[in-house]
Amino acid sequence: MLKNNQKLFKPCVIGLGYVGLPILLNLANKYPTYGYDINVKRINNLKKGIDTFNEYKKKHLKKKKLKYLSKLTNFNKCNFFIITVPTPIYKNKKPDLTHLRDVCKNLSKILKKDDIIIFESTVYPGITKKYCIPILENQSKLKEGKDFYVGYSPERVNPGDKKHKLRNINKILAYPHKFKIKEILKIYSNLGKKIILTKKIEEAETAKVIENIQRDVNIGLINEIYLICKKMKINFEDVMKLASTKWNFIKFKPGLVGGHCLPVDPYYFAYISKKNRAMSKITLAGRSTNDSMQDYIYKKIVNCIKLNKYKKILICGLTYKENVSDLRNSLAYAIFKKLKKNNLNIFGYDPLIDHNIARKNRILIKEPKLQKFDIYIVLTNHDRIRNHLKKIKKNKI
Repeated sequence: MLKNNQKLFKPCVIGLGYVGLPILLNLANKYPTYGYDINVKRINNLKKGIDTFNEYKKKHLKKKKLKYLSKLTNFNKCNFFIITVPTPIYKNKKPDLTHLRDVCKNLSKILKKDDIIIFESTVYPGITKKYCIPILENQSKLKEGKDFYVGYSPERVNPGDKKHKLRNINKILAYPHKFKIKEILKIYSNLGKKIILTKKIEEAETAKVIENIQRDVNIGLINEIYLICKKMKINFEDVMKLASTKWNFIKFKPGLVGGHCLPVDPYYFAYISKKNRAMSKITLAGRSTNDSMQDYIYKKIVNCIKLNKYKKILICGLTYKENVSDLRNSLAYAIFKKLKKNNLNIFGYDPLIDHNIARKNRILIKEPKLQKFDIYIVLTNHDRIRNHLKKIKKNKI
């Protein structure tokens, strides 16, 4: 059966970021698979066996059944497409569907009869059916459900998490058709521990977006409690220890919330809720609190600088999350850029970020000499930073 599937399906993964690359590499273990990304530099690096996200090594990226391409026109032999392009927000917090729109338009030019498309990008409910499919149909002159088939499988990749890798997590697959369903499930068995099948795409879209909203709201609550405890001079750590003795208390940590999911997904759900005249009072409740942590930490550092006016300060960890090289929506990076604007004594240190960004922004990527700085302020505590700073007996904040 597997050999038949290998002949039948020619997969193509469109978008090779934190979500798309793991999918591509897992599929390439069993199928001749193509990977496409609009970023030519990304494609060239992957061809050389370089993952600038530091998630995979050369041996993982160089596989016989794997081809990296930067032109969609080269994919006309493919018949199974997985879409993992980013879905960010504009400055006004409204959904930015530009990447999704462009990939649908480009894909429609090579779409053939019996092709299958699975969207994995995070969206609000209704996008696949009401936005993506109409673009594909109008441009290709083919009919979804008759000539080609569309499904949705919400991504659950957690960058930097060594425990919950793609093959170790449960994965939802929404596919409302009978066409090749057994074969599709066989393919997706390579992309998850257990595949949960549903026919309802809107429910899968909603499930994905609320997974992140739930975390964002909970972290927002803890951040608020943390700020109140500080104001009232109550020991927050002791409060959490005591509260955690109750069996159903969920222990979240306060801190900066960044990245491409938690700061974005609540706005997607709030947007479609408003469009449907439904009130979403709690959905955005954590957003203002989580964003305010940037100002709180910035002011705290500024006060430290005032007390240590002429001392050299190193801001450690600038990405949005521990052990991840991604700077998107990183509040740590935003704080650093604001601090260094008018202070020549402030430098950054992050061993995971791109060396070109580092060079332009007074950021060290190699372990700093311990005697060069007086104060070390840790914003994102990567393992490499934590291990290095263990050697330091100076001021750490």
